[in-house]
Amino acid sequence: QVQLVESGGGLVQTGGSLRLSCAVSGRTESTAAMGWFRQAPGKEREFVARISRSGESTFYADSVKGRFTISRDNAKNTMYLQMNSLKPEDTAVYYCVADRASRTIYSIRDVRLYDYWGQGTQVTVSS
Repeated sequence: QVQLVESGGGLVQTGGSLRLSCAVSGRTESTAAMGWFRQAPGKEREFVARISRSGESTFYADSVKGRFTISRDNAKNTMYLQMNSLKPEDTAVYYCVADRASRTIYSIRDVRLYDYWGQGTQVTVSS
């Protein structure tokens, strides 16, 4: 089993920044990649970003590309999401996820394929 705990959410004004963290514990060696999803009120969960186990490969949703940066520190068992130039439409609960399998770029956005989920952290961007 793998446990994921997010932190760093909060309230920020449009154009501001936040950094989310995800602490990973348990059988971390069983995960091939990690990432972030988000869910806004009344909407489905959507893919935000994904990072390979080594950290060398990253993928982003078009809506956050150029504004968000995903990274990880395997020595600290922690993953991060640096969010800059935040917009009101970024308001959502953000979830840390882990995947036991490697995926092609065509499937990484599928919420059903991720094996482990954190409890979520709220990010609110005021206009």
